[in-house]
Amino acid sequence: MTMDEAFSCLASLETERLRMRQMRTSDAAGVFAFKSDPRVTGCYGQEPHGSITESIEWIERSLASYEGREALSWVLTLKEDGSGSGSVIGECCLWNLDPCFHYAEIGYELHPSYWQKGIMSEALRAVLSYGFADLGLHRIEANPLSPNHASRRLLLQLGFRHEGTLRQRQFFRGRFEDQECFGLLAQEWMGRPDGP
Repeated sequence: MTMDEAFSCLASLETERLRMRQMRTSDAAGVFAFKSDPRVTGCYGQEPHGSITESIEWIERSLASYEGREALSWVLTLKEDGSGSGSVIGECCLWNLDPCFHYAEIGYELHPSYWQKGIMSEALRAVLSYGFADLGLHRIEANPLSPNHASRRLLLQLGFRHEGTLRQRQFFRGRFEDQECFGLLAQEWMGRPDGP
């Protein structure tokens, strides 16, 4: 698959427990459920959404980023969701895409009800494999805030290397927070003993 193909029709991804697909405005209620939770948005230094309208606007910006060939975003739904409609429980994306330099940044968030269940690890494995094997990316970066210890553990578990700290880079809720820089190369991911 080429980058052109990815931006003409975003591939859906499946894992053991998840179906990951392109978001749509009808996902607003599910998106609002995690975007309105300060435990989620505080992890990356933003205030929670105060209304479902805010979540709709965020989805529209995400879709515009896709149309502008700037980002690929998936919503996470559980396969065994009893509702049959696949309720949205989180999202992940490849953004800051630079096809000339073959890199992207990965972003992710998940409703707290699903934390500590290996859900995000499962989702990111699918996105990393897609980014490296299908899109031909050479490098994927992640830049969590220093207080986000869970994200740091997850990235290290997936094979990312800590490459540095941007001191006091982001101002949030009256204080400056450090931002951590992590990187993963295609050969590191594809050569893992547990496989991509």
